[in-house]
Amino acid sequence: MAPARRLTALGPRSNFLGLDRAFSEYERSKIILLPAPYEHSVSFGRGTRRGPSGIVKASRYVEFYDEELDRELCNDVGIATLPPLSFGNRVDRTALDYLERAVGSHLEAGKFVVTLGGEHTISSACIAAHLTLFPALSVIQFDAHSDLRDSYGGNRYSHASVMARVCEVLDPRRLVQVGIRAQCREEAEYIEKRGIHTFYAHEIHDGTYADSSERLQQTILNSLTEQVYITFDVDGLDPSIMPSTGTPEPNGLSWTEATGIIRMIGERRTIVGCDLVELAPVRGVPHADLTAAKLAYKMMNYAFLGKG
Repeated sequence: MAPARRLTALGPRSNFLGLDRAFSEYERSKIILLPAPYEHSVSFGRGTRRGPSGIVKASRYVEFYDEELDRELCNDVGIATLPPLSFGNRVDRTALDYLERAVGSHLEAGKFVVTLGGEHTISSACIAAHLTLFPALSVIQFDAHSDLRDSYGGNRYSHASVMARVCEVLDPRRLVQVGIRAQCREEAEYIEKRGIHTFYAHEIHDGTYADSSERLQQTILNSLTEQVYITFDVDGLDPSIMPSTGTPEPNGLSWTEATGIIRMIGERRTIVGCDLVELAPVRGVPHADLTAAKLAYKMMNYAFLGKG
């Protein structure tokens, strides 16, 4: 593979936010958007391979200016959108090795990498690449599902097993899960046995944290190390705002709950990378694609709080 710094980013007609070349060239950009349209093991609804293109297309209707942070991040640091990775016949471990090398090449070039899936399986490769550079990092997973089955449908690289694979390279005590509301008994037992910090959706909504978002955020913060990687499965959000995903579950996170936690992490910790996965665009439901695009840009904004 050619060194990452030689790669040519997509132009204004096809890049994230529709940015001019002055703000989207690889060399000049601190942020790299890497589309990874991998779909091999989805189990209910299909279409995650169209997720990255749906997010990039919808992003052209997202404002550059973030009124919450009083900033146009894209113009401050630059965002280079790379052509989608072509997985060809690569599946399972071969596909993940391919993606890990790609992410790693951009990290070595000093870039902040945002990977767009595709199914959640891809996150294990992204996290493995970041662990090479940030061995003490913790991972926060926004998700409806624990994804801790050792295998699903006979496949250890299923999207339902992605965090089990992550826990093979990451101390499970450095995994934080938020919004979980669907799992099997074995996953619940695994969480208890391995010391994973899991914040269930019903606990977030039923007053377990004294009906205080500040208490919830502080408890989550205390579970994280200084360097944090974010993996965000869009089904972590409630289906009322995110219907376009393969396995939606009721009682999900609100926009304010999710973004409030991420902003807190950006303020109090160092976000070193992130991915956004499992969007499955549905014809006639454009608001979900736009929500995912805005969420991706919000995560970038929060990751660069106090940076330029």
